[in-house]
Amino acid sequence: MAGVFLVAAVVAGCGALSKGDVDPTAGWSADRLYREARTEISDANWPEARQRLEALEARYPFGGYAQQALIDLAYVNWKDDEPEQALAAIDRFQQQYPNHPGTDYMLYLKGLVTFTPPSALFSNITRQDPAERDPKGLRESYEAFSELVSRYPDSRYTPDAKKRLTWLVNTLAENEVIVAQYYYERYAYLAAINRAQTVITEFQGVPAAEKALYIMVMAYDKLNMPELRDDTKRVLDSNFPNSKYYEQGFAEASGSMWNPVNWF
Repeated sequence: MAGVFLVAAVVAGCGALSKGDVDPTAGWSADRLYREARTEISDANWPEARQRLEALEARYPFGGYAQQALIDLAYVNWKDDEPEQALAAIDRFQQQYPNHPGTDYMLYLKGLVTFTPPSALFSNITRQDPAERDPKGLRESYEAFSELVSRYPDSRYTPDAKKRLTWLVNTLAENEVIVAQYYYERYAYLAAINRAQTVITEFQGVPAAEKALYIMVMAYDKLNMPELRDDTKRVLDSNFPNSKYYEQGFAEASGSMWNPVNWF
């Protein structure tokens, strides 16, 4: 029995030693913590940078260093493939510092975090069209970039955000067309019309409008609604004379010009 107590005491002692390990940053000033964090960021040492920034935010929660630490923490989490943590840091920053001069950058970073889902990195290999994925992240990216462009038209990040918005609008429109085609091919013609109509009303001037109108023409014809079919066909012919879809139907060339990996 005494042996058991001895072993337990030794284990407990080891645990106490591990818990009592000295924090190498203990006593560091806010300035030193931040300088060390910036050094780790420059070296792309994300875990170490995160530790320094989290320590800075916890020990010195007030003042400019804490604000900048939160900005950098969002960036570090994004670069370290931790999008959820990055978004959490951005949301916390926006709640705590709604009028901070760095808000434009945080909106830009928020758009970047959700702009390209991890699977898109391999779309140039798999040839999967980005529009075929769940558009939730793309919509979140669109909202962040739109807010940036609207609130900060003169921001240094706005020109790039506008380019990304162009891609996002086209990709979201293509996603609606893919869904519309999915419904059409499964004889859900009314649902196909509704999704195609979304492209016309919400994404004006996008290339996907041609296919959306073609789907509507075909769906109205299947529903034996000649007046709506002919009205839609006139719109299609007016905006896209000699539409390619009359000859090729739903056939598409492989790949997509809207792959963000090729753009940015």
